Amino acid sequence: MKARFAVKTVFCFAVGALLILSAAAPASARRKAARKPTSNKAEIEAAARLQIFLDRANFSPGKIDEHYGDFTWKALALYRESRGEQPQASPQDKTKSGVAPDISGLDLASVDPVFISYTVTEADLQSVGSLPSDVSAQAKLKYLPYRSAAEAIAEKFHSDVHFLEQLNPGKTNALKSGDPILVPNVEPFEVGSVKEIKPASEIAAQPANEIEEEPEAQTKNADENKEIKKDEATPAPVAVKIDTKTNMLAVFDGDKIIAAYPVTIGSAHTESPIGEWKVRRITKMPTFRYDKEMLQHGQRSSNFHLLPPGPRNPVGVMWIALNKKGIGIHGTNEPDSIGRSASHGCIRLANWDVVRLATKIKSGDSVSIH
Repeated sequence: MKARFAVKTVFCFAVGALLILSAAAPASARRKAARKPTSNKAEIEAAARLQIFLDRANFSPGKIDEHYGDFTWKALALYRESRGEQPQASPQDKTKSGVAPDISGLDLASVDPVFISYTVTEADLQSVGSLPSDVSAQAKLKYLPYRSAAEAIAEKFHSDVHFLEQLNPGKTNALKSGDPILVPNVEPFEVGSVKEIKPASEIAAQPANEIEEEPEAQTKNADENKEIKKDEATPAPVAVKIDTKTNMLAVFDGDKIIAAYPVTIGSAHTESPIGEWKVRRITKMPTFRYDKEMLQHGQRSSNFHLLPPGPRNPVGVMWIALNKKGIGIHGTNEPDSIGRSASHGCIRLANWDVVRLATKIKSGDSVSIH
C-alpha cells in the first residue's frame, strides 16, 4: 500500500513540474499508473486468501481486511504449531506489519475462489434497524440490531466493513434484498440461527452477567461430565487458554491446539482475572445489565439498564459464563475493537468467533487466563 501511495506522489510531482512539456509524458505516466491496480489486486487477493484459509481452519485472523496484521501472523503461528511445525516469528518492527509471512506448505489453493458473489436476502435485512446511541433509549427496545445492511453483511462474512466497501465500490450504502455483492469465501455467520446452536449448557432467564455463582452445581456438572459408559473411551479434556500478552485464545483437545481466536482482554484498571477457571453456562442471545458504576469501578449500583438481545448488545450474541460472578467470554457489538481496546475484565471475541468457540466447549471445561 505504501508503494502505491509513493507511485502516486511521484507521478503528481512529475506532472506539476513538467506541464510545459508535451502530453506524451503524462500519458505514459497514466499508463504506468493504470497498470498498478493489477498488482495491487493480486496483493489484496493473496492476503485475503491466507486470512480466509486460516478462518476456515478455525484459526481466526480476526476480521478479514486483506492486511498481514498481527492477528494474521499470530493465527498462522498457532496453526503451524497445531501441525507440529515451527512457527515463523512475526515482525518486531510494527512498520513492517504488512510483510507477507512464509506460506510454504499451506494448501491455499483450497480457497478458490477467494471472493464469491452473494445475494442480499430479506433475512439479512431483518436484523437491521435504527439503533440509538443512548443506553437508556436502547433499553427500551426489544432487539439491538445492526445499523446498516453493510454492517450486517460484513459481520456475516467475517469482514471489515471498509474492506466490503472496497470490494463493492458504490454499492454498500443502500443495499437491498436481491442485490448481488462480492464477499470473502468463508462459512457465513448466521445471526438468525444463533438460537439453534447447541452448546452443552445454556440459561436465558437472567441477565448474563448477573447469574449467581453456584459452586455446588458447578461441582455436580463437572462430576457428570466425567461419567462415561463402560464401552466408551475417555474423551480428551477440552481446555481454553487465554494469553493476555498476545490477545489470543486457544482451544486445546488434550495437548493439541484445535482452534484459536483473537480476543480483547481487561485493562489495567479492570483486569481480566488471572488464574484457573471453569466454564459454568452458555447463554445464547443474552440480555445485559448495563451498570456504569459496575463497569468502571466494580461496584454495583441501583442505576442500571437492562439491554435487550441482538448483535449490537454489548456482549454480542453469546455469553460463556465462568465460575466468577460477572466474568465471562462473550461476543461484541464492535468487531473492530477486538484486540485494539480494553474490556471491563471479560474476554471479548467477534460474534462469529464466539459462536464457533461455544460449539467446542461445555460446562466444566477449564479456562486458563495467563
